[in-house]
Amino acid sequence: MGSSPSMGSSRLNSVASKAIAVAALCGFALAPLASAAQKRAAADDYPSKPVRFVSPFSAGGGTDIVARALAQRMSETLGRPFVVDNRGGADGVICTDLAAKSPADGYTLLVANLGTFCLTPNMRKLPYDPLKDFEPITQTTASSTVLVVNPAVPVRTVKELVALAKARPGQLNYGASSNGTALPMELFRQMAGISLNHVPYKGTGPALIALMGGEVQVMFGGSIATVPQVRNGKLRALAVAGDRRTRTLPEVPTVAEAGYPGYEANTWNGIVAPAGTPRPIVDKLNAAMVKVLRSPEVRETMTADGAEPVYNTPEEFRAYLRECHGKWAKVIKTAGLKENR
Repeated sequence: MGSSPSMGSSRLNSVASKAIAVAALCGFALAPLASAAQKRAAADDYPSKPVRFVSPFSAGGGTDIVARALAQRMSETLGRPFVVDNRGGADGVICTDLAAKSPADGYTLLVANLGTFCLTPNMRKLPYDPLKDFEPITQTTASSTVLVVNPAVPVRTVKELVALAKARPGQLNYGASSNGTALPMELFRQMAGISLNHVPYKGTGPALIALMGGEVQVMFGGSIATVPQVRNGKLRALAVAGDRRTRTLPEVPTVAEAGYPGYEANTWNGIVAPAGTPRPIVDKLNAAMVKVLRSPEVRETMTADGAEPVYNTPEEFRAYLRECHGKWAKVIKTAGLKENR
């Protein structure tokens, strides 16, 4: 006996349903492959337009100098302009938040540093999370911070500076462009038991101009920006904030050697992208930056001014950021420097 039309129709519907289900499953299975292929294709075409390095401080400081040196070489390496966009103010928070909220397409990159990623986030609530809102690409430099004074200040050693500050309590001003330069001074001030007035600036460049002009008498500044001014006699170096002396200022002692054991405040720069930037683009940027940082010309330029070129993988840089963030969280809590805002 043949099957009824309704039974035949039921079988056909069942077969069709199974076919649709199989097709749907295949579609789901192929979707990640298609997405991965699209990302690889995007990386192959990247960059197809200018790339912006947003820098959280004004021109003339160490972060800006690093950004411009890297941008020039990256333009040559990848064949598209890499331009520096300085967005100073608010301890770098405005610029860093702008970068965190930019499209995750590889065309807006942030010049990260100690202050914006490890100090300020541990001192107050911010609109961004440095450990979650960015894709690390690579660290670029490590450098010491230098304690410098205007040559008109009658001191040549840390001991003499402390004695002068104690003899004139509240009469000496120190310049700082961010928590990255203010915190080293605050820690030193607490350890030395002295009173200094904090004068804030939008970048290391303006702070150094103020120091050389006599508006402030002393400051901690990154070696990239301060060492050239020390060499030309416009500033006097009293100490370096690292755990060892620098090759660029070998005659200058560390703060620890000058009488404050345990003091250490090195700084660094690196490049990050907004979270969600496709991994093939991150990898392409990392490879190009590592190539640039390995070049003898870049190494010579950075080393001459007191910075050590550094390059690592995105995973290594992420681990370094977590370690740095945790270390300074403890320092800031112990020193009681957390801001109430």
